Amino acid sequence: MPTTLCFDFGNTRLKSAVFENDEIKEVVVLENDTPDAIRPLIEKYKPSRSILSSVIRHNAETETFLAAHTQFHKLDHHSQLPFTSPVGKPETIGADRLAICAAAVQLFPHQHNLAIGLGTCITYNYISPVHEFLGGSISPGLNMRFRAMHEQTALLPLVSPENRFPLIGYDTKTNILSGVILGMAKEIDGIIDAYALKYSNFNVLLTGGDMGFFVSHLKNRIFADPYLIFKGLYAISEYNCGQALPGSISNRNHPA
Repeated sequence: MPTTLCFDFGNTRLKSAVFENDEIKEVVVLENDTPDAIRPLIEKYKPSRSILSSVIRHNAETETFLAAHTQFHKLDHHSQLPFTSPVGKPETIGADRLAICAAAVQLFPHQHNLAIGLGTCITYNYISPVHEFLGGSISPGLNMRFRAMHEQTALLPLVSPENRFPLIGYDTKTNILSGVILGMAKEIDGIIDAYALKYSNFNVLLTGGDMGFFVSHLKNRIFADPYLIFKGLYAISEYNCGQALPGSISNRNHPA
């Protein structure tokens, strides 16, 4: 079976997903962005293709290494995509947003889609039924908000996110947890509500490393998938090889 390695180099984590046909077999967190960190995956899975989404200044030798061992594709605004980007400066669109939009188009073709990524920042990405990525919005992510409260005040501590906290905080830590996490949840619901006023029927897709802190707090119906960016990368890899069609990737989640 053909194997594809999909790499997501984000501001917080470097990750890779192994696809066999259209299914994720393994998700790996990389120690760094060097060829030595990637070599074990190449040796173990012997992939025929690879694709990289990066929003950091990664090690250029990694691209050379992947190109030497696979049919390599670096995702950017020059890539062939299953949607168009009629925006002012398409070269400024983050590769992670392109991947999320590709997944939305592949999973829910010819529909209104709002794909939300919960990473270092929150990105809201709208794709029209004619497969146009028209933009959206960006706001501070979870850990950015915790750090900002700590770094820009004299006494507030740096708090780590937790799933269990009260609505009414009883000490500094629980006050911050309630304010940040519930505040973000209300923001996300508010953005979804604003789109709902504009579009009578649309899908909301939620993904990203911080997704688990918010699903239970959102009132709106969502399609939550922790592997959405990888599914989008796989779809783009296939699309650039002339093999992907809307709806061709699997909706199934797989354990990391």
